[in-house]
Amino acid sequence: MAAFARLLECLLWSARKEQEAEEEEEEGRRTHDGPRSLLDAPRCFQRPHGGAAASWGLRFGASAVQGWRAHMEDAHCAWLALPGLPPGWAFFAVLDGHGGARAALFGARHLPGHVFEALGTAPDEPEGVRGALRRAFLNADARLRALWPRGEPGGSTAVALLVSPRFLYLAHCGDSRAMLSRAGAVAFSTEDHRPLRPRERERIHNAGGTIRRRRLEGSLAVSRALGDFAYKEAPGRPPELQLVSAEPEVTALARQAEDEFMLLASDGVWDAMSGAALARLVASRLCLGLAPELLCAQLLDTCLCKGSLDNMTCVLVCFPGAPRPCEEAIRKELALDAALGRRVSGAPQPEHGFQDSGLRGHPRFTSWGRALLQGRCHC
Repeated sequence: MAAFARLLECLLWSARKEQEAEEEEEEGRRTHDGPRSLLDAPRCFQRPHGGAAASWGLRFGASAVQGWRAHMEDAHCAWLALPGLPPGWAFFAVLDGHGGARAALFGARHLPGHVFEALGTAPDEPEGVRGALRRAFLNADARLRALWPRGEPGGSTAVALLVSPRFLYLAHCGDSRAMLSRAGAVAFSTEDHRPLRPRERERIHNAGGTIRRRRLEGSLAVSRALGDFAYKEAPGRPPELQLVSAEPEVTALARQAEDEFMLLASDGVWDAMSGAALARLVASRLCLGLAPELLCAQLLDTCLCKGSLDNMTCVLVCFPGAPRPCEEAIRKELALDAALGRRVSGAPQPEHGFQDSGLRGHPRFTSWGRALLQGRCHC
């Protein structure tokens, strides 16, 4: 029964992604350059990095890759300690720009400061923190607007995780997403802000906007973002009731001992793999003892192999309950790696557009990547 449920999930997820890809291709034909401006070969270079707060059992890793896009428009940030707050608080965010990187870079640099200011030194949990995150996003957007060149397009989605000793707070705008794994299963995932979501559609129509081809004014695929100020001009309406709103959707999750990890990523990652598949991948790599930053790099390599054409960024935050290295899993992985290595070395090179990109020889590209290149691994 579990196998049938997994198969049904994969089929439904694949069908949904095919429909979205067709819509994006149609949108590309209607624009001057196309929305993606793809390179002849992907840029696969990554700078994985991470850190740990050993005193309270938190580890994180992060990585980003430009991929097939002509420009890198993602950004991210990570803070293992927050000014003015006791140990046990941390902040992470992933931002995905559109129409340029300006809004995403601004958010990575300045959103944390707005969050720290809004929290103060003694935040009331959970409702006071929820309100502080909401104010921080709106204040950051107002500051960005004051600096933004008039008439210039562009904006950024954002997903942020604020960790306290008692709660996990998620705040997001747009289609950058977060997923919590708890006790070996996906316990929570944020929902993308799309124009056709009922609450979003009502706000857009009340502000005088239209939705065509599932997009706001036939152009923008998300309904909440930092920036995109051309869609924030409806007279007499507050910022949170404009066509595009920077007001985040904020969720407070009480922490549990079974909490394993939180994955934050831009939409290029979720385009390539379902949430359940990503959770299984992360858990399996943690069982092999892979450091979170190298796991992030391997995850992005996997999404490249699976056909993602977008910029990709991921931040993995591991809690004390995360899967620990397992000797049996490591032994099986080494055996599989050796077997696949022998087969790959004697097989013709697959006809992939990125076969000369340098991925194949990378030390993080072990049996998982070899299996993907040979078409034997399906998530």
